[in-house]
Amino acid sequence: MKPLDPRLLRHARAVRPFVLACAALGVLTAMLVLAQAELLAKTITWAFLDGFALGDLLVPVGMLLLVVLARAGITWLSETTAHRAAARALSQLRETVIASALRIGPRQTDRSPAEIAALATHGVDRLEAYFARYLPQLLIASVVPLVVGVRILLADWVAAVIVGFTVPLIPIFMILIGLYTQRDVRRQWKTLSVLGNHFLDLVAGLAELTAFGRARAQIRSLREITEKYRAHTMRTLRVAFLSALALELLATLSVAVVAVSIGLRLQAGELDLQTALVVLILAPEVYLPLRAVGARFHDSAEGLAAAEEIIALADTPTGDTGTRAVPDLTRVALRCEDVTVEGRSGPILNGFGLRVSPGEVVGVTGPSGAGKSTLIDLLLGWRRPDGGRILIGDTDLADIGRATWHRRIAWVPQQPHLVAGTVAENIRLGSPDAGDDAVLAAADTAALDVPLSAVVGELGAGLSTGQRRRVALARAVLLDRPLILLDEPTEGVDAETEAAILERLPKVLAGWTAVLVSHHSAVLARCDRVITLGGTVPVSADSPSAVSRPAVRAASPVAATPATIDSAGPKWRPLLDAIRPHRLRLALACLAATAALGCGVALTATSSWLIASAALHPPVLSLMVAIVAVRTFGLAKGIFRYIERLLSHDVALRALAELRVRVWAQLVRIGPAGTARLRWGDLLHRLVSDVDNQQDVLVRGLVPGVATFLVLSATAVTLGVILPGAGLAAVVGLAVAGVLAPVIAATAGCRAQRETARLRADLTAGTAELLRASADLITHDAAARRHARLRELDFAVTSLQRRSAAWRGLGGGIASLGVGLTSVVCLALGILAVHAGTIPGPALAVLALVPLATAELVAGLPEAAQRLLGGSASARRLAGLDALPAPHTVSADPAPAAVELATERLSVRWPQATADAVQDVDLHIGHGRRLALTGRSGAGKSTVIAALMRYLDPSAGQVLLDDTDTLTCDGDSVRERIAWCGPETHLFDSTLRENLRLARPSADDSDLQAALELAQLGPWLGGLPDGLDTALGVHGTPISGGERQRIGVARALLSDRSILLLDEPTAHLDAPTAAALAADVLAATEGRSALVVTHRPPEFAALPAVDLTPPGLSLSGS
Repeated sequence: MKPLDPRLLRHARAVRPFVLACAALGVLTAMLVLAQAELLAKTITWAFLDGFALGDLLVPVGMLLLVVLARAGITWLSETTAHRAAARALSQLRETVIASALRIGPRQTDRSPAEIAALATHGVDRLEAYFARYLPQLLIASVVPLVVGVRILLADWVAAVIVGFTVPLIPIFMILIGLYTQRDVRRQWKTLSVLGNHFLDLVAGLAELTAFGRARAQIRSLREITEKYRAHTMRTLRVAFLSALALELLATLSVAVVAVSIGLRLQAGELDLQTALVVLILAPEVYLPLRAVGARFHDSAEGLAAAEEIIALADTPTGDTGTRAVPDLTRVALRCEDVTVEGRSGPILNGFGLRVSPGEVVGVTGPSGAGKSTLIDLLLGWRRPDGGRILIGDTDLADIGRATWHRRIAWVPQQPHLVAGTVAENIRLGSPDAGDDAVLAAADTAALDVPLSAVVGELGAGLSTGQRRRVALARAVLLDRPLILLDEPTEGVDAETEAAILERLPKVLAGWTAVLVSHHSAVLARCDRVITLGGTVPVSADSPSAVSRPAVRAASPVAATPATIDSAGPKWRPLLDAIRPHRLRLALACLAATAALGCGVALTATSSWLIASAALHPPVLSLMVAIVAVRTFGLAKGIFRYIERLLSHDVALRALAELRVRVWAQLVRIGPAGTARLRWGDLLHRLVSDVDNQQDVLVRGLVPGVATFLVLSATAVTLGVILPGAGLAAVVGLAVAGVLAPVIAATAGCRAQRETARLRADLTAGTAELLRASADLITHDAAARRHARLRELDFAVTSLQRRSAAWRGLGGGIASLGVGLTSVVCLALGILAVHAGTIPGPALAVLALVPLATAELVAGLPEAAQRLLGGSASARRLAGLDALPAPHTVSADPAPAAVELATERLSVRWPQATADAVQDVDLHIGHGRRLALTGRSGAGKSTVIAALMRYLDPSAGQVLLDDTDTLTCDGDSVRERIAWCGPETHLFDSTLRENLRLARPSADDSDLQAALELAQLGPWLGGLPDGLDTALGVHGTPISGGERQRIGVARALLSDRSILLLDEPTAHLDAPTAAALAADVLAATEGRSALVVTHRPPEFAALPAVDLTPPGLSLSGS
């Protein structure tokens, strides 16, 4: 990317006027630099050589004060303006990312929601250094060196030649560094994005990883990934820092050569002191902006890599090019003509034709993977057919705008995405103005038995799969649109609830055009006609049947508020634990930073002494010590700076790697039940932004802060040795610059910083939720409203950042003022001392110029202080994970070699819930016995499974493994005895082979194939292009619901554990496949203890089918 890329400025419009302001401020800065140099040179010369008293020099000293005040004012103005413009620019870029993602749609980008969310939050935030630091410095660097260089040329052509020879080398080096590191930085950003996506993939599949004992193994895997990231980053940084070392040496040695040159010529009488001082003061000012540009470019490199991704996303075309209006769906038919959709193992739909007349309800059935959900995607407009067309009347769907089309559709997806909020808010998702009576009526139509005021977590956490589906059905009913698409609307619900839905649904569908996908005969019987995809496939002869056992007394519906994570312990503990093994390296980094900064100040001091002494024309040999010292300090500064950068970044990257591993380790400790209530985006923010902020604490806060404090202290002591009064003035002035300024910037903006940290976390969580649920939100015309909420959050963040910018700018102005006043006061005290004969004349130059050398040290302290504040808030959030409760263990004894599993008066409550989800459950699964567990949707079947798996602790009663209370056993050892398949199988973004081997890593291909055959996936495996090595994609997106669930069953059967817990193993399957799978499951579990949760008892007729029972009724498998 170009240094001033117009593509980026096009999306960050707030920066455009700021660019002009920076150019103007650059000119003013250059003028003030020249004025300060001239005034200092004249004042020192007149006082030293001409013997002027302080009273004779009040005018130039007064003018120096005015220049100092002006420079402080410009510093305040430029800092404030830069960070305010940056805040607005970041807001505009975040808007660009989110709007582009929504415009493109969820099915038409290869970027996962996690990657886009990270780009919209962490990636955009990383551009702050570019807008607030690099861009202003670039514009200043384009003005100041040129103006100052011309003045040096007019004063001393020899020095100008030295400067003119070396200055062009700096941008050449910078270009070479940029070209060399650009690809690596892009790769690093991509790696970080992939890491975030991988992390959230692990979080989503934490239940599977924990069930099969692979969660802790991921700690080692994450450590390897983060260590590779650290090692690769350090390789890149070594080159970048080596090049920066070359720049540093080039600049400092050039200044040293200029100092020695003018010193020798001054001694020889070829140059006067005033000219020499002007050149000495101005020479560093030529290199300083250029060096700062290089440093700021490094700081903003990651942000620029993210900017490339932002621009690429914004420039991504969308297939939504239609502009025509939607015909009246109550008058025209919906038709599919010769539609073909290609899949990776052949056509999913091939020459498919369909006509749906106005007001007709058409049922669609067929085997799992036949293309039913693909058809729904086509009708939604998320996917375009590879051949043929879809017509609304005579209008091609491709010619209709997607947003316009979605306003005519209601949709119940196979996997509904609910948003954090109340049940009523989710039902109103597409109808925000609907009244309470309408919401109640829609909920009644969907037979929803959850209080409308109940709070659900992200993606519906706190509700069962059947309850989430019924919320989605109520949401679609409330929309009252002419076309409704229902993808398995009664899957995951019991027979009684399904019957209640089917009794009410026809009245609602009257007059609507509907396409209804289902495997249940009772559902399809309500359709006007039924079509079968993939051949003639019998549908389920019966809907999910009610069992003959008494119905359980329902516990109160449980829905938990998303967990709030606050730290109750020391907030810095995670960072301190992470850096403890590397504390020696960190100490060496602080020492190297101190040496580098000290060498910079010492270089100014010795150069000043050398020039002033040379004005007295002493023998050259008497100047040799100073000449050697100047060269030594110039050389050492760059070397120590290189060492400090390597050490500090190495420690920071090691700490970051450990912190990311720690985040995962804490989630493993908390367990699947606890993490289910955490917001997905909040975890992403902790892993990426909060952890990265700890790097700023070390690299831009602790190390430079310690070094600056030590060097400022040494500077004050040194000036005090020369002149006690000057030492006292330095203590006061440098305390103002180095302590008061950052304290003001930090404390005044403390509240804003804390609030910003909280809002940023909420913004990340909201962005992630919006992107993850974008298909549901866009289709229901709710994305714009959710996006508007994010804009409000972003506006609040921007406002707080602008307030912080004012305080940061004030801190910068005070720091500049403190340094400038220290220089003027030391100069005035020095004039008095020289006039009184208390100190030698050359010391006057040292007293006046050394404080100015500390300006570079204190300039970044206000920003460092605010970074420490931001890092403090992030540290608190990271430490907050330590406070979340984990499943309780009385002791960590290994579990017995179990063959029986039982519960005694078991009651279970989810974290943050106020009531038990199930109460007084007694079950007994004897050795080799199997039991089918049924119950109404939401009755707590999956909750019982979670307690059996030690994901949840009993609130009362106990779980027994061979008569041993599982609370007395290590949780992992309990799960080693149990194979599990959940109701919504998670597939990892990996190959089919690796997803299966999760259950048994030692399994060979024949074992994997046998397990897939048992799960009725043999033909499906044969059709995959790469067989077991086929990549399943993010969350297994290309896989149908039935295929997904059967992979979960295959995974459970593959394990050789003595007890099996299968939760809805035949969900989303047609009748023949479900019957064959049930038969294979029964055969494969012969002789093993098993509990099967099902809403289809006839499929497991060989097993005792029991309902969750009222308290006191005991039921056993036989």
